Amino acid sequence: MRRLAVQIKIRTLQETEIPEANRIFKLAFGTFIGLPNPLEFYGDADLITHRWKIDPSAVFAAEIDRKLVGTNIACCWGSIGYFGPLSVHPEYWNQGVAQKLIAAVMSKFEQWDIKQAVLFTFAESSKHHVLYQKFGFYPRFLTFIMAKSIQETSEKLAYSQYSQIEPELRRQSLIACLEMTHEIYPGLDVSSEIISVYEQNLGDTVLLWEDNQLVGFAVCHCGANTEAGSNDCYIKFAAVKPGIKVAENFDKLLMCCEKFTAKQKLTRLVAGINTSHEQAYKIMFSQQFRTELTGVAMHKPNLENYNRADIFVLDNWR
Repeated sequence: MRRLAVQIKIRTLQETEIPEANRIFKLAFGTFIGLPNPLEFYGDADLITHRWKIDPSAVFAAEIDRKLVGTNIACCWGSIGYFGPLSVHPEYWNQGVAQKLIAAVMSKFEQWDIKQAVLFTFAESSKHHVLYQKFGFYPRFLTFIMAKSIQETSEKLAYSQYSQIEPELRRQSLIACLEMTHEIYPGLDVSSEIISVYEQNLGDTVLLWEDNQLVGFAVCHCGANTEAGSNDCYIKFAAVKPGIKVAENFDKLLMCCEKFTAKQKLTRLVAGINTSHEQAYKIMFSQQFRTELTGVAMHKPNLENYNRADIFVLDNWR
């Protein structure tokens, strides 16, 4: 039987609707992967609330008959833009809701003058690949979500935490992080992630120094009601300054993140790595990180941006 055409209204999500948006997110993804209880998807982690707080104008809602049926979030990292989670209530699948929500974020990317649009999706789902290809995205390398169990360590590692340094040093550190990401890819800027983690008390940013120069940093979410979930420290983004000692510094940054995780009384460290970063992936594997989820990165236009073998970055655009 042919479905009747529905009138889909796209608008910004209101703060009072965040709990329902979270419920639809869990229901949609949990249903897609076949969980017995879809609402258990992602546990007590939260991908929507803090992203809404960063920029409410970039969080879009789909409404049918005055009912919230889906959401999508546009995220800006300077010259890089990604979106998600894109979720539609299962009762409204295959009715064009997702396409309208994608169109909304693409318009936002145009407003932001994004140079490279990217996303993370299910590697095994041709349905998702076709959907995003309609908007000009092209699948490139796989992205692994990797994790390892953490135990207390007595090893001495020199690092600082963004939240625990003086205001002037925080300002200087933020500039140094920006300079590093610009060096990795022109215009790349994750300052909003560092600031939101600090201001919303979601975790902290680990800063790795050498001779008073910042050589690496990792933006970490910690525990329940963040992007991590209970017992986990999740590295949302990490980067190491390109140069002669880049592999050594990446190794040190991972160890600092482990020490930070143990300090927070958390038991697992989780991070995403695009497999184009061959050397970085090999270091993670040697440090006993193991893959828990495999996705694929899609780019528009079909360019490598900073997904290259010589770059040491952790991210996944979930």
